[in-house]
Amino acid sequence: MNNTPITTPDLSYLHLDSQKVHYQLSPAELTEISLHQGFGLLANNGALTFDTGEFTGRAPDDKFIVRDALTKDAVDWESKFNLPIEPAVFNALYNKVLTYLASREVYIRDAAACTHPDFKINIRVVNELPHQNMFAYNMFIRPTTEELVGFMPDWHIIAAPGFMADGPNDGVRQHNFSLVDFTRRIILIGGTAYTGEIKKGIFTVLNFVLPHQRQVLSMHCSANVGKGGDTAIFFGLSGTGKTTLSAVPERQLIGDDEHGWSGDAVFNFEGGCYAKTIGLKKEFEPQIFNAIRFGALVENIRFFPGTRDIDYDNNAVTQNTRVSYPIDFIENIYPQPYGPSPKNIFFLTADAFGVLPPIARLNAGQAMYHFISGYTAKVAGTEAGVKEPTATFSACFGAPFLPLHPGVYAKMLGEKMSSTGVQIWLINTGWTGGAYGTGHRMKLAYTRAMISAVLKGQMNKVEYIQDEVFGLFIPLNCVGVDAKVLNPKDTWRDERAYMKQANHLAYLFNKNFEKYASGTNDEIRKAAPNVLTAV
Repeated sequence: MNNTPITTPDLSYLHLDSQKVHYQLSPAELTEISLHQGFGLLANNGALTFDTGEFTGRAPDDKFIVRDALTKDAVDWESKFNLPIEPAVFNALYNKVLTYLASREVYIRDAAACTHPDFKINIRVVNELPHQNMFAYNMFIRPTTEELVGFMPDWHIIAAPGFMADGPNDGVRQHNFSLVDFTRRIILIGGTAYTGEIKKGIFTVLNFVLPHQRQVLSMHCSANVGKGGDTAIFFGLSGTGKTTLSAVPERQLIGDDEHGWSGDAVFNFEGGCYAKTIGLKKEFEPQIFNAIRFGALVENIRFFPGTRDIDYDNNAVTQNTRVSYPIDFIENIYPQPYGPSPKNIFFLTADAFGVLPPIARLNAGQAMYHFISGYTAKVAGTEAGVKEPTATFSACFGAPFLPLHPGVYAKMLGEKMSSTGVQIWLINTGWTGGAYGTGHRMKLAYTRAMISAVLKGQMNKVEYIQDEVFGLFIPLNCVGVDAKVLNPKDTWRDERAYMKQANHLAYLFNKNFEKYASGTNDEIRKAAPNVLTAV
């Protein structure tokens, strides 16, 4: 064992000269400081709870990428999520943030991203707040004592939530900002204490570096491994059941949110989990519930009156209440740093229009098309002003974090299908028998049975028919599922009403795809749904 003492790194190379620097503090130390300084409260289960202030979620309109020689021809500047700034703007704000931090205590954490040793990147995090530094401890990969000796960071994250920019005078939109400089390898965050900006800043970096420079497909997904060593991947936007369906006792979890797929391996980017807690109940999500203990950080929650017991149904602050914890806080974690290439991939959607099948097999063109689409639907009542089903599209199920054109990621997925033979499935956890308000939600037991049948290889032995609007391949039977629900058209009382709704959704798919079409190939474009006029 290496007994060399770990010392606070010299930060002069960053031109950072703060009053007091805390290096690599433990969760216990950071909790103690947070409580002493009034940054949070301790819940009865031992978790540190705190409010993130003005921002309870990411601010995509205030995330910028430095446009320079490295990025000008690579980044998809047509995306509304990739806002350009000039190097001079970054440099000026960087200097202002360092001047601000010079009069404050800072918390330094050395960590890493990517569990695969061939793709690991070292990260040095500089935080103004102690609980932010604890978030970095939870979410990134924690180096050993030996790895800290001579630690050399590849990237830096500097987060100063108390620093307020002067809006357009500083070259940004308003007082908060998240800036990514791929040349200097710095993420600069100011004016917001929402911890998710730290996590998603690195995800944005990996979505550029790995596909563009390392030929690794980066993915916004969960992944698990069965007893036979088969990997499965689950993509899905909020509300589609990604966490519930991937965290099952008979399979071991690789990770719940961000992964890379290299030539022969699927690996987690993170060392922790960042899960939503709104409506959390032990009987439905016991792994998350039991992980909320000392060392976990719970954001923007409220206690039951007169107690320190968390009221998970309380949305007084936000619907986006969350918890972060190290991945080993949950049971059934895959013990290896990465799993084999997947045999099956699931695209999860909660179709509130009630026209997509509960399970469908996709060919390569359809898989790439639906990957670029990243579809689900909001239902009436979930947001103010939403009175009927509303289609939601997020390219590659993670549009805000994609520096490259979605066609790049989709093309890589198609190449993976060709080289590995992985099968991709569309799973609709939404409505059947009609749209939201008329039909009913697909039974969770049916969805679990369909996924189980896929993973056991049973769906390779059944007959399929092709849907006339979406072209999807629908099975005629599935073990444990009433065959009557497999074809959505058969579940509607009025076939004409079904066709009208299906054509409407197909039109929305095609309309959304228009902005991506020029960056895709013929195989993807030919997989678009058919809008039938004679209905």
